[in-house]
Amino acid sequence: MAASSAPLPPQLRDPAWTGRVFWTLAALVLLYPALVATEFKPWIIFEPQALKSTLRFLGDFLPPKVNGEFLALVAREAWRTVAIATAGMVLALLIAIPLTLLSTRALSVSGLAGRMRALPFAVRLATRWLLILLRSIPELVWALVFVRVVGLGPTAGVLAIALTYGGMLGKVYGEILESDDPHATNTLLRNGAGRLQAFFYGLLPQSATELTSYTVYRWECAIRSSAVLGFVGAGGLGQQMDNSMKMFVGSEVATMLLVFMLLVWLADLVSARLRRILA
Repeated sequence: MAASSAPLPPQLRDPAWTGRVFWTLAALVLLYPALVATEFKPWIIFEPQALKSTLRFLGDFLPPKVNGEFLALVAREAWRTVAIATAGMVLALLIAIPLTLLSTRALSVSGLAGRMRALPFAVRLATRWLLILLRSIPELVWALVFVRVVGLGPTAGVLAIALTYGGMLGKVYGEILESDDPHATNTLLRNGAGRLQAFFYGLLPQSATELTSYTVYRWECAIRSSAVLGFVGAGGLGQQMDNSMKMFVGSEVATMLLVFMLLVWLADLVSARLRRILA
């Protein structure tokens, strides 16, 4: 007993274990009110009535519908989903790039002396608040708004992705640019170069790979979002899936879920391949 209770040698002790225990307990204390507020009760899933309903719901999915006419419809909607995501990303870039140039301190001529003048500072601050506004409203909410403005269809999805992702891209682009070494950019600005010249010859060469990688990743996310937006009438595969669910045609839903999983897998594959090429 005496041997087993002997203290561990110094090389076997973990000096950070007390901190880990403390922060683990603190996280559990903070998490508990959140679980109570959300009425998190996962054991309900295993109650007999819930299991019966789940099995009946899943049973309607088998077998998936695979006739030619329906598969052609699903293929068209899957392509439309990719088109919504791609068009939305192009518009998001048109929003994000100018706002990034306005909000990036490294491109401020008045900031070279240390403290920015009042007007450039106000423009930069207003631009950052605009980016916060755009990204703080989820694309699902934007889609609900645009469905009421332009009607059902892909246009609402494209606009929704453009606004939310424009805010996201603008924020991250700005952070990437401001994290780079500003020496080349400052030198160009001090010698009379314009903001665009300083961006293209000073900041962009350092950040091009990271900016492109993040853009490709966001395009991949936009494909997922475009499918979800279809459930509020914004077109694409999600809207067709919503129609089938409302009609309780489980076999059609199963087919579209499989196609959507294949679509996401292909998007992941393309995205990973592009990032590997750019790395």
